[in-house]
Amino acid sequence: MALMPKRVKYRKSQRGRMKGKAGRANYVAFGEYGLQALEISWITGRQIEAGRVAATHFLQRVGKVYIRVFPHKSITKKPLETRMGKGKAEIDQWVASVKPGTVMFEIGGVSEDVAKRALTRVAHKMPIKCRFITRKHAIG
Repeated sequence: MALMPKRVKYRKSQRGRMKGKAGRANYVAFGEYGLQALEISWITGRQIEAGRVAATHFLQRVGKVYIRVFPHKSITKKPLETRMGKGKAEIDQWVASVKPGTVMFEIGGVSEDVAKRALTRVAHKMPIKCRFITRKHAIG
């Protein structure tokens, strides 16, 4: 089942513009290792699900996978060979708007080598460049 919200206040959203860096969700919060976006993009619900499946399949029920992004934004698309006009099109897919620095996936409960290999597989499913990061422990 594709990821999408249960309810939304407005069915169709405007495209908006994506600029700047991530001000939140830009550090590893739940697991020990994370996959951080390095570019601006829309990540579809299917791509998020493909990443989740790749990580859980590789880990074989060892450790835990945390998904830090959710597709809240609706994207509409007109059918092929449709004339202009007749209003805004129907919803085609749901996307998460990702900025550089956003941590998209996290993994905990496994060694660094295993986490790196699992998150590399997830990164291959994403349409943007990503990097592997670790949790920064505070002193004191």
